[in-house]
Amino acid sequence: MINYYGVTFKDDGKVYYFKTEEIECPLNVTVIVETEKGLQFGKVVSKVEKIKGIDKDSIKDIIRISTKEDYNQYLKNIKDAKEAISYANNCINDLELNMNIIDASFTFDRKQLIISFISDERVDFRELAKMLAGKYHTRIELRQVGARDKAKKVGGIGICGKELCCKQFLNSMQSVTINMAKNQNIALNPSKINGSCGRLLCCLNYEDEEYRKCLNGMPNVGQVVKTPFGEGNVISLDILNRKYKVSVNNDIKEIELDK
Repeated sequence: MINYYGVTFKDDGKVYYFKTEEIECPLNVTVIVETEKGLQFGKVVSKVEKIKGIDKDSIKDIIRISTKEDYNQYLKNIKDAKEAISYANNCINDLELNMNIIDASFTFDRKQLIISFISDERVDFRELAKMLAGKYHTRIELRQVGARDKAKKVGGIGICGKELCCKQFLNSMQSVTINMAKNQNIALNPSKINGSCGRLLCCLNYEDEEYRKCLNGMPNVGQVVKTPFGEGNVISLDILNRKYKVSVNNDIKEIELDK
């Protein structure tokens, strides 16, 4: 019988799925898994009964439960990755590149060094990659990431007064659109709808489905509608309660729709 497990490579990282036929993996046990980039050291965070939306043939294997030697190698990789950031920053200064490194990591088998950076422009990092490969004798992947990824790495406090959601529990960055703010009748003021990263608040996503459901059949502000009191202009919406106010002959009437 094939067992499927959710595994993370970082405490606040995305959950990836792996399979095994022979190994029983308790929660929070550390394992060595096969990935497209090579072997990785990760932690089991869930056992999954059903896999939805993923091609099972693409799910790779859990190789083994990690040993003490594996853990020591994992710690060494973390230490060397920090040193790689320092070395890469020196190279960036020498090459006068406009980029800022936010993270670096070796695959467990050290077949690849992955460096994430942010920049306001497209960067020609070919010379930097050559310098890194010459020092570490492994494949180098330089990955340009966005402002949200930086916020997730750095952390901070949101406008709600709590720690940023991306730092706490968001394992993947879902698309957020300005229409979500419009659906929720929020003033389109950047200081109100943008997060610490300067992008639209991730939390606009949380209630969007409910708002869209409640908006079904409701008029727009400014729309002329017919009511039991006569024809009038819609002046405001109470979306979640499915109510709206209409000005009819200079008199304000409230209309309630079925919930």
